[in-house]
Amino acid sequence: MLKEIFYNRTRNPERPSVSRLIGRLFPDFQPFKENSDSLIIGNSSFLKRRLFIIGFDKSGDLYKNSGATNRKGLISADEHSLILDFMDKAKASDTDKAFLFCMIDTYGPDISIESARNLQAFFLSRLIEEFLSIPIRTISLITGEGTSGSALALQVADIRGIMEDAFYMPISPEDLAQMAFKDSSRIDDALMVMGAHPKELKRLRIVDRIVRSPIDVGDISLWVENVRQFLLKAIRDLSRSRIKKLIKNREKRVKNYGVMMKKGRIHEFSSYIKRPLRKAFLRPPPDIRIINYSGLTEVSDQYQNFGSKEGSDKFIECKGYTNGADSIKSGCGEAIKFESFIRNYNTCPKCGLSYIMGASGWIECLADKDSFHELYPELTVDQLLDEDRISPYYREYLKKQKGRSPFSESLVVGLGRINGYQVVMCIGEFYFCSGSMGVVFGEKFRRAVDWAIQENLPLVSVCCSGGLRLHEGILSLMQMAKTVESVLRLKRHGLFYISILANPSAGGTIASYASLGDVIIAEPDAYVTVAGPRVMKSKGFEVKQEYLKSDYIYGMRQRLYDAQDYFHEIRGIRELCGRKEMKYAVSKYLELFSIIKSRRKSSRRK
Repeated sequence: MLKEIFYNRTRNPERPSVSRLIGRLFPDFQPFKENSDSLIIGNSSFLKRRLFIIGFDKSGDLYKNSGATNRKGLISADEHSLILDFMDKAKASDTDKAFLFCMIDTYGPDISIESARNLQAFFLSRLIEEFLSIPIRTISLITGEGTSGSALALQVADIRGIMEDAFYMPISPEDLAQMAFKDSSRIDDALMVMGAHPKELKRLRIVDRIVRSPIDVGDISLWVENVRQFLLKAIRDLSRSRIKKLIKNREKRVKNYGVMMKKGRIHEFSSYIKRPLRKAFLRPPPDIRIINYSGLTEVSDQYQNFGSKEGSDKFIECKGYTNGADSIKSGCGEAIKFESFIRNYNTCPKCGLSYIMGASGWIECLADKDSFHELYPELTVDQLLDEDRISPYYREYLKKQKGRSPFSESLVVGLGRINGYQVVMCIGEFYFCSGSMGVVFGEKFRRAVDWAIQENLPLVSVCCSGGLRLHEGILSLMQMAKTVESVLRLKRHGLFYISILANPSAGGTIASYASLGDVIIAEPDAYVTVAGPRVMKSKGFEVKQEYLKSDYIYGMRQRLYDAQDYFHEIRGIRELCGRKEMKYAVSKYLELFSIIKSRRKSSRRK
């Protein structure tokens, strides 16, 4: 059923494009600067109000003509920069009499090397931040496909509409069907799991209004009339509310994304604290093979140079790994004493190869001994989502994660000290569901920020993630907005935020909270990208891995200042730092924040 609607109507070539709708709806439309093939931005008058219009036009079938030859329908970093320019113009107008109207039909963000080089992930987080806080009444309408973070950034509005035969989703149904079911033809199942259809989106409180679509998908006149009526009502309704109240409502709505349980309220600030057992920090990553020397048959000839070993000693073999992309990191092949490997923060002391480190390793790396107390360790999807939102295949996936991590979710939050400075910490746990961002991740992050505000503490996060938890469908995408709102609230209270980018920092995590730190520190050679090389290659894009790494972004720091008209407030990575030095790098910024905070207090007393 959904599959027929999706292919026969949503992607029907006769369906009016956004540019055609804008042309008919707004005869006096004035373009802003030079619009691209896909982006239509400008202003018009409507109901004697000034209307700022952002439209994104998808044409052609990306899934029949993939890659660099057909990027129309994918929003590039250049276009995101232009949207920020346009929003600056809107903010400079008489904001009390202006409205911002977004019309969305897109396959998602452009994942080409060109956009990656221009910090596509950072632009996505900035746009979400801007739409959450802009002092203008905002309206959005998904007219066809609303896919991924680019659709989300334009959809964070005061009134959010969707055409009754449109779909809103974190990823294309073809891609999800292939990933989840290993069968790209299972489009119905993919659309259902994602909660992508309008009635489910309204039930999940992701959209407010469903707009009727003409029976004849090509009836442009009826399309225009139905959109006009939606816009008329939205403007009249919003005119009754003050902008400050609308901004508060945006934040309140975003906070609740993913908290769907109909039962009693969850107690947030009691019985959710514990100190992790020390032994948790001495567990090897699940993909590292442990060699016990009491069983000599497990040892190859190359390890004989270690001499005699006690039977209880454990060693690992530095063989290298595939780091979630196409490239394979080669190790030195030496046997490394397990305790030495762990104490060196999952880095081979012989060749310096760093393996992906889980949350326990990062806590050990950053927090003072025995100072870390975990918050909300038992919070799970069963406490947040209604049972019908947790599919059988998702439950099976979660079951497979048991034993891979000492933690029960992909984000670990808690209180700790870093060289004596008290902080709230949010640590990505890559060994649980690849550190993916789902509803528990978003809710834990939100609560951690609440705790930081309550205790007047700085926040330190470590991003180590492969992206969104697609098993949770559209709700996983909403966590990007939820975490961005949390960071906005933290900064509004004058609190300091340090974001550490570990390897990998990918997808929705880097395109949301992780790229909004007051200071961003990254470990060398970490992937920092919306899409990894494997995904880029599968879509037909050229791959140049050096542009997806933290080292490249760090090297851009002068360019970011020289081209502020393009990059706006984006400043990229402030510092590259290895794991052994990371604690001291963080400490110097915490010390600076502490000094500034102390002087502010002294100034107020005077």
